[in-house]
Amino acid sequence: MTPQAATTPRGGPEEPRFRYTAALAAEIEERWQERWAERGTFHAPNPVGDLAPADGAVPDEKFYVLDMFPYPSGKGLHVGHPLGYIATDVVGRYQRMKGKNVLHALAYDAFGLPAEQYAVQTGQHPRITTEQNITNMRRQLRRLGLAHDERRSFATTDPGYVRWTQWIFLQMYHAFYDPEAERPDGGRGRARPIAELEAELADGTRETPSGTPWADLSAAERAAILDEHRLAYVSEAPVNWCPGLGTVLANEEVTADGRSERGNYPVFKRSLRQWMMRITAYADRLVDDLDRIDWPEKVKIMQRNWIGRSSGAQVRFAVETRVSAGEATGGTADVGLEVFTTRPDTLFGATFMVVAPEHMILDDAVPSVWPEGTKDAWTGGYATPVEAVAAYRAQAAAKTDAERQEEGRAKSGVFTGILATNPVNGAAIPVFVADYVLMGYGTGAIMAVPGGDQRDYEFATAFDLPVVYTVQPPEGFEGAAYTGEGAVIGSANEEISLDGMSVDEAKTAIIAWLETKGHGHGTTTYRLRDWLFSRQRYWGEPFPMVYDAEGRVHALPEEMLPVDLPEVPDYSPRTFDPDDATSSPEPPLGRVPEWVEVRLDLGDGEQTYYRDTNTMPNWAGSCWYELRYVDPTNDRAVVDPEIERYWMGPRPAENDGAGHPNTAGGADLYVGGVEHAVLHLLYARFWHKALYDLGHVSSVEPFHRLFNQGYIQAYAFADARGQYVPADEVEEVPAADGSGEVTYRWQGTEVFREYGKMGKSLKNIVTPDDMYDAYGADTFRVYEMSMGPLDVSRPWDTRAVVGAQRFLQRLWRNVVDETTGETTVSDAPADAETRRIVARTVVEVETEMAAMRVNTAIARLIVLNNHLTALPEVPREAVEPLVLMTAPVAPHIAEELWGRLGHTGSLSHEPFPTADASLLVEEEVTCVVQVAGKVRDRLQVPVSIGEDELRERALATAGVQRALGERGVRTVIVRAPRLVNIVPA
Repeated sequence: MTPQAATTPRGGPEEPRFRYTAALAAEIEERWQERWAERGTFHAPNPVGDLAPADGAVPDEKFYVLDMFPYPSGKGLHVGHPLGYIATDVVGRYQRMKGKNVLHALAYDAFGLPAEQYAVQTGQHPRITTEQNITNMRRQLRRLGLAHDERRSFATTDPGYVRWTQWIFLQMYHAFYDPEAERPDGGRGRARPIAELEAELADGTRETPSGTPWADLSAAERAAILDEHRLAYVSEAPVNWCPGLGTVLANEEVTADGRSERGNYPVFKRSLRQWMMRITAYADRLVDDLDRIDWPEKVKIMQRNWIGRSSGAQVRFAVETRVSAGEATGGTADVGLEVFTTRPDTLFGATFMVVAPEHMILDDAVPSVWPEGTKDAWTGGYATPVEAVAAYRAQAAAKTDAERQEEGRAKSGVFTGILATNPVNGAAIPVFVADYVLMGYGTGAIMAVPGGDQRDYEFATAFDLPVVYTVQPPEGFEGAAYTGEGAVIGSANEEISLDGMSVDEAKTAIIAWLETKGHGHGTTTYRLRDWLFSRQRYWGEPFPMVYDAEGRVHALPEEMLPVDLPEVPDYSPRTFDPDDATSSPEPPLGRVPEWVEVRLDLGDGEQTYYRDTNTMPNWAGSCWYELRYVDPTNDRAVVDPEIERYWMGPRPAENDGAGHPNTAGGADLYVGGVEHAVLHLLYARFWHKALYDLGHVSSVEPFHRLFNQGYIQAYAFADARGQYVPADEVEEVPAADGSGEVTYRWQGTEVFREYGKMGKSLKNIVTPDDMYDAYGADTFRVYEMSMGPLDVSRPWDTRAVVGAQRFLQRLWRNVVDETTGETTVSDAPADAETRRIVARTVVEVETEMAAMRVNTAIARLIVLNNHLTALPEVPREAVEPLVLMTAPVAPHIAEELWGRLGHTGSLSHEPFPTADASLLVEEEVTCVVQVAGKVRDRLQVPVSIGEDELRERALATAGVQRALGERGVRTVIVRAPRLVNIVPA
């Protein structure tokens, strides 16, 4: 089909009627997008169900590519947003041409605070705002020509999706984690139905915590025992309360300096009744299974660090408190300090202990007088330990965790008056309180080994405490803690000696001794805490739970799902003064009493129940969307087992192209930003593993391969006052002296360039719509993919887009006459050189595409395209492979040219070109041989010749021998296969 002629701007130079311009590109692109939609070109068939083909036949090879869930912002997209979407589209189109059944779809993470905040400001329901934003985003992305299966699109706010999110929550509520249960994959530890736990308690297979028979317990006592094991449970526990936002936050939503990630408000610890997810039960599996998936190492490290698994020993120090010289109270039998240490081998070097200001021992074990031997530096200037500890605790309460942990800060603390007994040598050591120890880590108490820990060393130096080394430092070492390798020293008592052992040997030996003596045991601890799952917000999934008059929790039956949100008079939770730590949450749903109070029959007759007025966090919907894509219309199950197994099941015999066998299953490729390394990815893995344990999925992991794309950033320009000016109006002015220096001017005034993100306030936004209008979608796609490696951030430069446009214009001219619109390719055979270049390009592009190096694949296409441009006639056998190879990156122009080359239908399912092996036979090149920079000879050598062989052959040439004469050779510079430069002595 011949496109309409491109228009020429009035007054401008007349262009050939059929030149590939933005106007012509737009006409081609919009037409092909309509055609793809009408024909269902990118519909991926399922093996069974509503989306299965009539004959039930689906390819054995599949490829499931996934983008991180986008939030439909009211601001729309700027050119940085589509980078990952274009990349996955290119990969998906390439894999489809390789014969695979490609599933690629896009849905919307539509619950969240921005739409709710807009509702607070305007009164417009967040659903209206969200749907408008989705419509705009769909329009912008459709114009890109993304090969999505639109049948599989949805929003997390859709009632059908909310239903299954709530259903998964119920599965968590009705499950517990049994660390001894065997998994289908052979591991130990998995979730089981809570009904099985109840049956074991009832028949005596498992004892109750108190030993009281199950039948003798009240209903409330039984419920309390079960709730202690559920994966989803209500807890009266310390939470992160943010008065400025009017909601509680998960640990992951609080910055290192104790403020809200969103809004930067102060966050306080409050004890509130909240829903929690027992993610800690999966801590070991979340760490261990990282070895089964193909993820960037930096992301794996971030997850390991967040989970914070540490192996070591739990050690008990007996504690003695004294109210006066020679008089002891409390004794040592029942009082003790528990510490966790990863270095139990250093116990002989523990010369003092430190507890966090929040530690409970400070509530009732601090003596009323200083014990004998207390140094003045330890007291803080106070007359008694009670006064010193109280003052210090008040001082520490005003600091954030980040301030308390800041490197290089002067160490502060006071002696508590408490003495502890080191279990390995019986030494009485002082117990200090110091703010560099945090209650949230370990036990809130540490044994301080200043000889092996720099923070302890600094504290010991400040408070005149002894330093004992337990690992032999190198000769001359002094003035710091020694943390290197070496033999253990100074670590012996009458029963055990660690001296001379390695650190690992000493750890094993001392743990065994501690266990024998009853002073401690080997253990593993975690930094990870259970996931706080309640939010005091309106725009989120309601909990499918109710409470009876006594406050007991009851789960709604599945047939009552989904629980929909009611209309509310006010969308905002009540917010408070950001510093009002005594305030309490007041969620918007609490203002709808007719929704909160409900009459239900849950098996004990109709009663009045009360709905939970909290909602789930926006993370809930993004924890499982990869399952909904594969089976989007299922209203009978969260996912059909056969469909899930086809798209996501383990395939150990296959690998991802990088040699990693897929033993855990999951989507074949997941692309998104590294900012989700902890929150979304950790939560999604947890939910998926729970569903695996309960038999709903066959894959152990949701995402087999993860790729983190970089970011497109932009230059912004500000004047001398710091006011930003429109970036697209700034002129670059070269220095008059030819030095290469440049200045930047806006309307004649010098401005200054800075580099960072795009933003309206920075006046440097470029939208996809701008690019479509100026160049077309294909040019935009080619430019973004050719800017550099996908995993590296890069600056946007609109002026450089013209390079991508020229590539496509040359490709167009190689097939179409710009004046007549006629196809001009020749059916005559290509010459030998052209055929070799085509074959080599096919191999190179295939290699680069398989490795997601799209920028270098485009570079290879440009080389071939330029070669064809230089020919008197473009041979069909050369340009058709070029068009096919270009299709993943610039699909619209490729489709148009494919049709003009005489083919019918879309090329989306055409096979990717293959190279004629006979044309890949090694060829020779001319190597220039120089002596002292002057050409003295030439050699015909194989392209793959090695440097050593080329050096010997060059030195042996007649030209080199003549030029050297009697002189020797100082050095030979080899640039195989094309250059050798010999430097005479």
